[in-house]
Amino acid sequence: MSGIEAGAMQRNYAIDFFKFFAIAAVVVIHTFPSDHELGFFFVDNFTRFAVPYFFAASGYLFGLKVKDNPHSWSYFKRYLWKILKIYLCWLLFYIGYDIVRIYLEHGGSIRGELSKYRENLTLRNLLYYGEGTSGYQLWFVIALVWSMTVLYGCFRMKKIGFLLMVSLGLNVAGLFGQSYAYFYELPVESTRDALYIGLFYTTLGFSFASCRKPMRFRKWTYLIGFCLFAVLQAAEGYWLEKVLSAKHGEYFLSTIFLTVFLFLLTITCPNLGKGLWISKVGARSLGIYTIHVFFIDMVDLLFDGLGEGSVTHSVLWNVIDASLVFSASYLAYDVLQLVKNRIPSPQK
Repeated sequence: MSGIEAGAMQRNYAIDFFKFFAIAAVVVIHTFPSDHELGFFFVDNFTRFAVPYFFAASGYLFGLKVKDNPHSWSYFKRYLWKILKIYLCWLLFYIGYDIVRIYLEHGGSIRGELSKYRENLTLRNLLYYGEGTSGYQLWFVIALVWSMTVLYGCFRMKKIGFLLMVSLGLNVAGLFGQSYAYFYELPVESTRDALYIGLFYTTLGFSFASCRKPMRFRKWTYLIGFCLFAVLQAAEGYWLEKVLSAKHGEYFLSTIFLTVFLFLLTITCPNLGKGLWISKVGARSLGIYTIHVFFIDMVDLLFDGLGEGSVTHSVLWNVIDASLVFSASYLAYDVLQLVKNRIPSPQK
């Protein structure tokens, strides 16, 4: 790597710093009830910044690696294979876990239950939507694969600006498969996928990496913008779901601006979080993301065993629940990495 490339690739610690809060937000989304009480509703609504930020960060880092790289095709292939391996390994893990759970829960009637289970393991679910198993969170990983594939193709054709506009239109259209279906329902199976959410936010991040003269305002401007649109996102979700009785949304119009301001803050403060423990944890956010749903089940079993399975709407209990899931996921992934690093690599 040349000196120019090395300078361009100077580490941005703020990405890992904000990834910590994003992965914590994901755990909160999956452990807290979404609308039992108004406070829970607003917590769920605010944490919806997490997945868009993950997509944008992925697009940004990918853009830094390929934009001036004469070997970008080789890098893209390695990157894609790495993400695919992560997806396939965890997909097999959750399939195995589901089979064990079916066996333990149904015993003698396992054949019929396995037949029902196999019906959901369609190619469309497994290779595009990331559905069909209890590892429902894996949709993000396969959406990242598809998003990056389209993104790299448009990069090679020098059509990133065009892709940004098209993907923005698709993202807005995707709202009509979410809460905005109250006004008009988009006739698609799901808009939680690469086409309607992943492609736009990865392209947005890539565009920030490709920008020759990024906007330079004070960091407080970006922080205030993020906070403002976080409030507006909560208000938007409240208006749609609580006032209009629309269905629960996973992203909104405000999410676009919220993510833009948060990422501008990330770029403006590259040393934010340097040397902090939470940045180290944030650097392992993908590992925590892939395994945390398993630990949600494990913690639920623990609560049931303690006779506390019915207190799902207690604020204190939900904080304990989320903390246990987060800690166990991080520690388990840390152990997996240690084991992986001790396995000798095959000789080339």
